[in-house]
Amino acid sequence: MKDLLSVSDLSGDDIQLLLSDAEEIKASGWLSALDGKVMALLFEKPSLRTRVSLEIAMRQLGGQSLYLSPTEVGLGERESIPDVARVIGRYTDIIAVRAFKHDTVQTLAEYADIPVINALSDLEHPCQALTDIFTIREKKRKLAGLTLAYVGDGNNVANSLMLAASLTGMNFRIASPKGYRVQENILQLAQGYAAESGADVLCADKPQQAVAGADVVYTDVWISMGQEAEANKRRRAFNSFQVNGELMSLAREDAILMHPLPAHRGEEVSEDVLDSPQSVVFDQAENRMHLEKALLMHMLGGLEITLPGYH
Repeated sequence: MKDLLSVSDLSGDDIQLLLSDAEEIKASGWLSALDGKVMALLFEKPSLRTRVSLEIAMRQLGGQSLYLSPTEVGLGERESIPDVARVIGRYTDIIAVRAFKHDTVQTLAEYADIPVINALSDLEHPCQALTDIFTIREKKRKLAGLTLAYVGDGNNVANSLMLAASLTGMNFRIASPKGYRVQENILQLAQGYAAESGADVLCADKPQQAVAGADVVYTDVWISMGQEAEANKRRRAFNSFQVNGELMSLAREDAILMHPLPAHRGEEVSEDVLDSPQSVVFDQAENRMHLEKALLMHMLGGLEITLPGYH
């Protein structure tokens, strides 16, 4: 497999295989499958979970990582993105890039001879969404037929999560204020996947419509990195979209709460709900490492997954 830039690079069967391998790898502990391999972490944005999970994942598979900060590389400023891609491709075996713009990720993948993983862009966050699906399957022991309710900003996490749910037969409901909904092209793509998998996709105006009877309730920050200038405007728009005890009471009794972290406690989610027994956010955070180990082994270790560009 060459690259993972979007959840749509995978089929439903690919995802199920990846999840099964992640489950086995999680139970296996440290391995030596990627001994001698080196991953470049090319980050335009700082990170806690993304950097730590990828670095430890590679280390636990026997490989090594090299972190490249924004000031060290200067993508598109000190050096063109195509040139950076071609240089790093001569030194390392795989690139994980955390970028402001999805175009940056696509350009790196186009010019690099080695695989590229989208570790976050403004359009998608596939590693996070695949981890979320893995965590749901771990907690519920199935995916098809479950209902995932997303409350909040139609951001990169929402885009990837909608695609992943639709590909695996999960019903996906999203409630966002007007002006903050998922992109129309992503919605249409997810609806096509849902039609094939037997799932439903619903866009709602009110959180209550999305959460009623849901198996999973998911939220994310209202103000992402780089949006600080519009913080007050966003808080006003999302004021009635907080996931709290009252909203959670509309979901199924055994519903779980998910959040990709970092959380703004008391803003998009109340503190009591975030710390409640229903919350699986720290299991979710741990699972980033296990899912990424499976992904790295598929991309570098020859596991049986078929993606575009893999021969």
